[in-house]
Amino acid sequence: MNISLLEPIGVPVEMIEEFEKSLKKEGHVFTYYNKKTTDVAELKKRSENQDIVMIANNPYPDEVIRECDQLKMIAVAFTGIDHVGLNACREKDIDVLNCAGYSNQSVAELAVGMAIGVMRKVLDGDAAVRSGKTSEGLTGIEICGKTVGIIGCGQIGFKTAKLFKAFGAEILAYSRHEKEEWKEAGIQYAQMDQILANSDIVSLHLPLNDDTRGFFDREKIGGMKPESILINCARGPIVDNEALAEALNNSQIAGAAIDVFDMEPPIPEEYPLLHAKNVLLTPHVAFLTKEAMVRRAEIEFQNVISYLHGESENICKF
Repeated sequence: MNISLLEPIGVPVEMIEEFEKSLKKEGHVFTYYNKKTTDVAELKKRSENQDIVMIANNPYPDEVIRECDQLKMIAVAFTGIDHVGLNACREKDIDVLNCAGYSNQSVAELAVGMAIGVMRKVLDGDAAVRSGKTSEGLTGIEICGKTVGIIGCGQIGFKTAKLFKAFGAEILAYSRHEKEEWKEAGIQYAQMDQILANSDIVSLHLPLNDDTRGFFDREKIGGMKPESILINCARGPIVDNEALAEALNNSQIAGAAIDVFDMEPPIPEEYPLLHAKNVLLTPHVAFLTKEAMVRRAEIEFQNVISYLHGESENICKF
């Protein structure tokens, strides 16, 4: 089969070459592109006559997929698949496989790290030192003894909950389906309004789909405690980010830490969160650790190899 990796996936080329050897040994043709592109014409060219394409988190739209007559499978080096043209995949009966689990630890660690960054005023402290100031006004808040609300009970949410619990926090969780594993870990399930009214930290861990787009809206933000903070290392469009910026500027909530936005960085200058008070922003890096990049490369290539052997893993339902 013809297989193309359409963009870099964050690992050394030597690692790609080792996977390439195993594919070629089985008689497959493998092509690797070492530069990203979002140009539709270029994506069509790279995808032409391919049976399998491998991508990361760059958009792979319907208009490209509809012109891929041989395409049978798309291997995504990412957990979410909302950047893939799923309408065309349905029309053409194309399988989509993801790399579920590769970034669980890295995302969970950043969520906790961002909470610490906001609660201990790390950026303000850095600025104070650089401008010759003292610790005045930099009294922070501990995680220990606080209540953390976890919205979304997948594996990333679970890891995040356990990390916060290790700091001595009480965990409340919201999900449509309760899991015994969570209860055994000492985590209590609660209704959304209870979580918002009682949590000092609310951390979002939902996928982006038709049900969750705009899920954390103005009403839910308004239901949070004035002294609470919001963490979003999941997907940007889950949150009404304009309402969030207003809530921050009006001191309706104490702060926020946001890694994901309504678009991929660079963020337009007029974007409301760029001008909000008490918000820590990072450019979609929650997944981006050396360890996670290696894990996702291994999973993505294993997905391809298993698919070629008729033993598909990580097939997404959409």
